[in-house]
Amino acid sequence: MSPVASNERPSDEKRPTLVVEASPNEMRDPAMRAEFARASVWFGLAIAIALVVVLIQPILIILAGLVVAALLDGGVRLLGRVLPIGRGWRLLIVVLAVIAFLLGTFYLTGVQLVEQVTQLRATVQGQSQKVVEWLSSKGVMPGAADLNGAFHQALDSVGKITSYVGTALGVLTTLVFILVLGLFFAMEPRIYERGLQWMVPRDSREEFTVTTQRMATTLRRLLAGRLTGMAAEGVLTWIALEVGGVPMALVLGIIAAIMAFIPNIGAFITGALMIAVGFSAGAHTGFWALATWAVVQSFDGYVVVPIVARRTVDLPPALTLSMQILASALFGILGLALADPMTAMIKVALERRSERQGEKDGETA
Repeated sequence: MSPVASNERPSDEKRPTLVVEASPNEMRDPAMRAEFARASVWFGLAIAIALVVVLIQPILIILAGLVVAALLDGGVRLLGRVLPIGRGWRLLIVVLAVIAFLLGTFYLTGVQLVEQVTQLRATVQGQSQKVVEWLSSKGVMPGAADLNGAFHQALDSVGKITSYVGTALGVLTTLVFILVLGLFFAMEPRIYERGLQWMVPRDSREEFTVTTQRMATTLRRLLAGRLTGMAAEGVLTWIALEVGGVPMALVLGIIAAIMAFIPNIGAFITGALMIAVGFSAGAHTGFWALATWAVVQSFDGYVVVPIVARRTVDLPPALTLSMQILASALFGILGLALADPMTAMIKVALERRSERQGEKDGETA
């Protein structure tokens, strides 16, 4: 019997079975791809949250720049109704008008304003000390020394975000960045709009454009309403306090106008300052300041706000106050100032999403 040839296999030897499916550690496996996609989503979300926490201050500055740009854009659009000239010229007129108003105000009232600010600080400190001493004598609050120690300890424990805007240099730098960003955004808004659209997938660009346009419109209306309320509240406060003989009426009117940009919380701050200054000059002026604050706030709440609310975004007071508390606790004074614009834009995005979902449900039905 002849031996088996070298190129032939024995009859009892079987051909080995090869595994053709992808191994569990290869990306060709559908299950592995699905798990990797899920992990990528959660990993990306964690990175995004970490970046927001680390970069929250620049993000808030950019958002404030968008708010300033919306203010300038609103003035440009309003001026365009009466002046049929190019957008650049209208923007230049608006910027020059704002600068002229600020410089004229400080030129006419600069010395008086500085004196009243200095006097206001001393008056508020003295009145606060009297209130603390009176409450301490009644056993309601701890001693003034203990209270001052607790106050300084609380200030020392404030986070890095709040301390950044706490210094004069930080405030000045932040304001410069905000104004420059707002001016650049207002000069060429279409460029930045197209840049954002390029970052969005093609099938979502139309929906993204509709949402951002509604956000911009809502923001312009919100800020227009805020400016109207600020002007009305500041002028009325100044005139009423001046008539009643309350000291530092001009600076209190300016503070009331600025604080009107932050509803709810700003009203309490203005009222506390007005009442403290009023009672420093006597009981009569104190009650006049209290009545002025009540009348001005009632006029703003029952006359100005309802009229403006018809043309602007409707934000529930409880939602606004909750967002202000949350934003101030997380992001400091800058977050408090931007709480309303952030709430308005989030509200618009959620309303658009609900509207889009309703359209999809109607199509499927």
